[in-house]
Amino acid sequence: MKNFSTSPDNAVRLAKRVAELLACSRSTAEQYIEGGWVSVDGQVIELPGARVAPQQAITVSPEASLLGLAPVTLLLHKPPGFEAGLGMEAAHAAHASRSQGARPALSLLGAPSHMAEDAASTRVLLRHFKGLECFTPLPTPASGLVVYTQDKRIARKLQEDIESLEQECIVEVAGQIAEGGLKRLCHGLSFNGRPLPPIKVSWQNETRLRFALQGIRPGQIPAMCEAVGLRVMAIKRIRIGRVPLAKVPEGQWRYLQDWEKF
Repeated sequence: MKNFSTSPDNAVRLAKRVAELLACSRSTAEQYIEGGWVSVDGQVIELPGARVAPQQAITVSPEASLLGLAPVTLLLHKPPGFEAGLGMEAAHAAHASRSQGARPALSLLGAPSHMAEDAASTRVLLRHFKGLECFTPLPTPASGLVVYTQDKRIARKLQEDIESLEQECIVEVAGQIAEGGLKRLCHGLSFNGRPLPPIKVSWQNETRLRFALQGIRPGQIPAMCEAVGLRVMAIKRIRIGRVPLAKVPEGQWRYLQDWEKF
């Protein structure tokens, strides 16, 4: 890839050249560039501020359109050991986890980690990794679905309804469950001094439990399992509302499709 930062002194911003070429405003030119429609000497450049020399060839794809610049939502399969949270409480937790070596899950988002078999036809652009918000915190030791969005409507939906959206988790456990323990997991336990509402809990296999619950609190599932003689070895969130993690490999992400609703 060429280094456009070393362009000569008479170089100008790419957005200026495109605006002149298309006889459009500078802001419109920037949208074409960020949309991945502009090439410099045959190489697609998505940075409006890139410096280009007068002799460099600027081309705009004949398929160029601004219709596909809608905000996107990314569904990440967070591996254990990465921090994903929101708000003051999460910020304190993030600071503590980073001090112990945890990296932000946001750092996993980029073109190289895009799921190869993503069913969405969206073209991956640099602009898709800017201005992302997360309203689906997940404990650092846990893995699974984390949502990052640029869409204000989806951000508001998650921010307002995360407590009422059912979340599904697969929990790997060790130990011997107490007699009647599964029934107590479904209903009959308390957490932080308050009785828990009915929860859907079932065995997936001999060492894995499936939890489907609303309003999950940090530490709730480990405390519930401990109360019936089990020790949590791993937690993986596989669904939020009606949106599943699906077959996204760990450490990769896919686009939320238009028809998918939380």
